[in-house]
Amino acid sequence: MPSAPVGYSKRSRLDKLGVQPGMRVAVLGVSERDFVPELKQRTSEIAAARPRQDTALIFFAVESPAPLRRLATLQRSIRRDGAIWVLWPKGQKHITEDMIRAAALEHGLVDIKVVAFSERLSGLKLVIPVARR
Repeated sequence: MPSAPVGYSKRSRLDKLGVQPGMRVAVLGVSERDFVPELKQRTSEIAAARPRQDTALIFFAVESPAPLRRLATLQRSIRRDGAIWVLWPKGQKHITEDMIRAAALEHGLVDIKVVAFSERLSGLKLVIPVARR
């Protein structure tokens, strides 16, 4: 049951997010009910509470800047070429793309892509800079 594309892209959400078959992923705080069933169509390697070592992608939903402190810990769980997708509610003044980007830089991560994750959420893809991999 793939979800309908959100935003201007006609690609599926999982394609936009870079989810490959069999990939190890973690889903933290994501309340979109259709997301985990959608993920299960591509991979069974899904952690819901805590990411395992060598996780390829972490989907980390935040409602305020405070949880962004976890980026340092989450970074230790991803593969060197992995990513953390930070998801936040669209159109809010108390949590913005710029706040997420600043927190990422504080923790040694850089952003490389932004997506419309759903009608309600935007996503910013954070990675370890190439020079540190």
